[in-house]
Amino acid sequence: MAKIFIAGRVPQLALDLLHTHEVTMFDDHASLISEEELISGVKEADALLCPLSTKVSDKVISQGSKLKIIANFGAGYDNIDIQSAKAHHIYVSNTPGVSTDATAELTMGLILSIMRRMPEGDRLCREKGFNGWAPLFFLGSELKGKTLGIIGLGSIGQAVAKRAKAFDMNIIYYGPHRKSKDVEEMTGANYVSLEDCIKESDVLSIHAPFSPSIHHLINQDTLKMMKKTAYLINAARGPIVDEKALAVALKEHTIAGAALDVFEFEPSITEELKSLDNVVITPHIGNATIETRDAMAEITANNILSVLNGNEPITPVQ
Repeated sequence: MAKIFIAGRVPQLALDLLHTHEVTMFDDHASLISEEELISGVKEADALLCPLSTKVSDKVISQGSKLKIIANFGAGYDNIDIQSAKAHHIYVSNTPGVSTDATAELTMGLILSIMRRMPEGDRLCREKGFNGWAPLFFLGSELKGKTLGIIGLGSIGQAVAKRAKAFDMNIIYYGPHRKSKDVEEMTGANYVSLEDCIKESDVLSIHAPFSPSIHHLINQDTLKMMKKTAYLINAARGPIVDEKALAVALKEHTIAGAALDVFEFEPSITEELKSLDNVVITPHIGNATIETRDAMAEITANNILSVLNGNEPITPVQ
């Protein structure tokens, strides 16, 4: 019987699939696991199941002398020292693909929320109330006819584009490589340069995977390139956006607004953003649906079971 350490609470489905092995789970509702607790958990473990929020450093990996796999509960894996895992001959797996629809749906929700001022209106109704309907009261912007610029037309970017078509938006995109004609026809997206994508968009939505090359892609200079009436959406990775520069741009109305589901120093959020009405912030809930988290749990558990049975993981990172 193998020993499996789970570094945070996960859906019951994962526990059910792993029940034939000895499973220990960090079960604190109020906080994330500390590095010391993680090291203690991996010392005798054959497998580590860790949420995306858990940092698995070389120090942690070096203590897992029996580890065969680090199964990440998330599509990203920048929380894991991949080179260290490789050096210690430990598999790393993730949960790709299953977050697409949930994240695309949330992105459309963010776009609607900021452009139609929904959270701002909710606060008004709860705190002060309003005097009734009036022709110029609480005006927002329609999506119809607006240009949606997508940075990163991968699976999530494509899913967003398809949904945006239903709102009669014009869609442009930028990525390191132009997509096939079939993808462009399916999504209705036209390929443009990064500069044109930033300058022409009424809504600029980021869906690129993080890499050091795009750290602070959205910064003081690129924010100034955007239309004053434009909105920035980020449901990808926080460090792609320079939050301090964004806070200044929002306060000075360099752009009209922003909606963020991820943050540069997550879980911390730049304080200036919290007090602004022209920004919507949600707590990294892009794929936080029952359906998606169960699918992630199934993939993660099956990756572990595959390795413990002497095979490679089903969705390996390396």
